[in-house]
Amino acid sequence: MSIPFNADEILEMAEQIERNGARFYRRAAEGAINPRNRRLLLDLAAREDEHEKTFASMRANLADGERETTVFDPEGQAALYLRAMADGYVFDIEADPIKLFTGKEAMEKILLTAMGMEKDSIAFYLGMKEFVPQRLGRERLDGIIKEEMGHIAILSKELTCLKEERGSR
Repeated sequence: MSIPFNADEILEMAEQIERNGARFYRRAAEGAINPRNRRLLLDLAAREDEHEKTFASMRANLADGERETTVFDPEGQAALYLRAMADGYVFDIEADPIKLFTGKEAMEKILLTAMGMEKDSIAFYLGMKEFVPQRLGRERLDGIIKEEMGHIAILSKELTCLKEERGSR
């Protein structure tokens, strides 16, 4: 038996994942030597901030039925569980980007790593759709997935630009 989640709980996780992503990009930017790469990483962090606001707005506009609790939880353990899932699955807050990226890596490697994390977030949300009943806002997850796909499109565009720049030298 699985425990169903509601759209409010999923959006709370989405906000946490975006906060983790922004932190990841900012920490990666600290290790970037090239000013253009630093600006790009800080721009990506700002986009994560914007997506967090988007998810917060979506959450604020949920209908009461989409906030309906799915289990008896007087001590708030479900929220702690959800936060732990968000913190450990995508943009792991325990992973230090400074240790992942010394600043000597090609920006291409950084973008590919970020794309992998964004893809993980999409897989996470697709999997979570199975746990959100229709009456509790399953369709809201499609909006989250669309936002995350936009992240990958941005990263892919930057990766293409880097490869074209390298090819023209």
